[in-house]
Amino acid sequence: MRAILVDDERLALAQLKKLLERDIGDIEVIGMYTDPLQVCDQARKLRPDAVFLDIQMPGIDGLELGERLQSAVPEAEIVFVTAYDQYAVQAFELHALDYVMKPVQLDRLQKTIDRLKDRTLSGCESGTAEEPPVISCFHQIKFQLPGGQPLSVKWRTSKAQELFAYLLHHRDRTVDRETLFELLWPDFDSIRAAKQLYTTIYHIRQTLKSAGLQAVTIHSGELEVGYKLTIGEARLDVAEWEARLKRLPTLEAGHMEEHEHVLEMYKGHYLGEVEYLWAEHERERLRRLWLHHAEGLSDYYLERGMIVAALQVNQRIQQHLPYDEESYFTLMKLYDSLGDTAGVEDQYWLMTSRLERELDSAVSPAITKWYDSWKEQRGRARLAGV
Repeated sequence: MRAILVDDERLALAQLKKLLERDIGDIEVIGMYTDPLQVCDQARKLRPDAVFLDIQMPGIDGLELGERLQSAVPEAEIVFVTAYDQYAVQAFELHALDYVMKPVQLDRLQKTIDRLKDRTLSGCESGTAEEPPVISCFHQIKFQLPGGQPLSVKWRTSKAQELFAYLLHHRDRTVDRETLFELLWPDFDSIRAAKQLYTTIYHIRQTLKSAGLQAVTIHSGELEVGYKLTIGEARLDVAEWEARLKRLPTLEAGHMEEHEHVLEMYKGHYLGEVEYLWAEHERERLRRLWLHHAEGLSDYYLERGMIVAALQVNQRIQQHLPYDEESYFTLMKLYDSLGDTAGVEDQYWLMTSRLERELDSAVSPAITKWYDSWKEQRGRARLAGV
């Protein structure tokens, strides 16, 4: 394992080097630096497996430098070294691989090296997979590694989740820092906001690495003006769904299985669990695309008398759009055509419950008129003994 050491005290560097190379072994120190401003350029050239980084140094905060290093060498693990408990706690909360306190003790350092070796080994194993990972954005953000199930992401803070989602939403484009300040820390001055941004970016990178999403990277823009996220070989479920939707062949008997599959790929609204206002335009655009496709399927089945198939499509519409009045009306008429009286009544009750009680909105007069007429017909039929 190859490491570089950063500390403004030469004696501390020499001591740490001795512990790593002589007392622990299997560690090659390939660079030692007292000037933190040199570190990023050198790290790009040397490509270390780990960086041991003092937190408190003149000229630049070690936490900020850690964020820059993650941009320069995202594959490297960061280990913070500090003489102050307050910084150790911060480093831990940043989801760093580890931190060690000064003066560095051999047994504590050995535990850090063991963790480094475990992380490196697991990274190598995850990198052997042939299939690319998947990032899910339908309803909530999930990560899915090859051969596994989609898993929810454990974000340290809600700001980290939103920042990742925002950069993913604007993937392959550089988002300037001022935009991020205004979005996430509008009440902070630029210095405090920058500090929060550095640490949050750092946390996101560590979360991606822990989840096995090495393909997803966040790059600092030129002169540190912003950040750009790229997903590399990873797949995005929303983008794949829209591409499949646009490639669908004409609605006809031989292609119905493919159309049904694309309908089912829509697992929920775009970032629907968090409902960020900045994502609303895209959420509504994708929702309308899906609804148009679903209604087209429903019409196709109805024209051919495939009532049960049409019923299933409209039930799915209602599941995703519980306040869409038209889906209730369509289901009422479908249940009526099947002679399912309870189904009609249940749909009308459910519609009025959601619209009137939850939204304080009246049911359409046309639907109420149809339902009242239907009830009258049912009453006359019962009196006639039909």
